[in-house]
Amino acid sequence: MASSTDLRLASLLKWLGLMLVVLLGLQIIAVLVGLDWTQYAYQQLLIERMVSQSPMAFVGLMLMLIGSRLEHPRATRSVINWTVCALSSFLAVGMISVIPLGISGNRVLSVEANQALQRRRAQLENARQQGKNPESLQMLGEQLAQAGQLPSDVTTEDKIKAAQDFISGQLGQMDKQIKRAERQRDLAVNQRRFGGTMSVTVLAVGFLLLALAAVL
Repeated sequence: MASSTDLRLASLLKWLGLMLVVLLGLQIIAVLVGLDWTQYAYQQLLIERMVSQSPMAFVGLMLMLIGSRLEHPRATRSVINWTVCALSSFLAVGMISVIPLGISGNRVLSVEANQALQRRRAQLENARQQGKNPESLQMLGEQLAQAGQLPSDVTTEDKIKAAQDFISGQLGQMDKQIKRAERQRDLAVNQRRFGGTMSVTVLAVGFLLLALAAVL
């Protein structure tokens, strides 16, 4: 027979756990209300919200289960146990259902990032080709001279040399920007893969195990 202290603690744990589960529901509803399923960015937002908030619901369900065990030490299938089992199963199904969204979204966003990088590489290559064109170099040298970036008595060769140096600096900056974008792309892909899809899979397994633990 549970003591009065255990009963009060059990009641507190159950209500606290229920509040955490309700908070998850409110967070998911807030995302679903404005969700545009045709936009992969919104799908990723839903996955990120589920990954970040579902552990809170997992803890809440655990607290409800612990409270039920404190209140009914010998009962393994109380109303709270079945409630925890049902909610855990529902959340597990929800996690499993968004796994395909995560995989397809990662693929589409990766393709878009690669296409953007290819366009920037094409711009870099085009700039390199222009830097090899004598007419383009001479024209750029004249523009630099007119802008006051070169002395008034500068020769044509000096103008071309200044144009080459200017283009070389621009090419270096563009190359650094492309490498930075590649690192950002790789980081984003890994974050979506391990912080999104893989985390959802782990959470789905966790909720399934919790559902079984609630009724066994």
